[in-house]
Amino acid sequence: MARTRSIDLEVTIMLLRPLAGPARDAALAVGRILLGVVLVAHGSQKVFTYGFAGTTQAMVKMGVPLPPVSAAYASFVELVGGTLLILGALTTVVSVLVVLDMIGAAIFSGALHTVFAQNGGWELVGMIGVGALLLTAVGAGRFSVDHLLAGRRTAATQVSA
Repeated sequence: MARTRSIDLEVTIMLLRPLAGPARDAALAVGRILLGVVLVAHGSQKVFTYGFAGTTQAMVKMGVPLPPVSAAYASFVELVGGTLLILGALTTVVSVLVVLDMIGAAIFSGALHTVFAQNGGWELVGMIGVGALLLTAVGAGRFSVDHLLAGRRTAATQVSA
């Protein structure tokens, strides 16, 4: 009976801990890749569907400051930044830029008045922003270009020391 309680306690404690090792890295990769795909889709829409002029005009209608600069920033961060997130390259820098992009999107789209995206709310920009914020905090994980490059730098440092 005491052994059963001990196992139950161990299982409970294990369930309260965050993922570790390969499971953590796999979860980070899946989340990072899915976030990147969503960003690439939105960036592609801005660049290839609406074009620079259409995206700039949308920024004008929303009252975004410096509409051409803002359109270029959002398009670049979403298309190129999303691609970099898929690869896990420059993850921290890109994630900060995405968070800033989403703050701007929430403020200037009028999304702060309601939650649900179908009603023009902040749901989508909030989730993209929080996903990027979490990547800023924890990094890309082991299955990423960032990890590969960090490993090479560490190896080169050890060889030269």
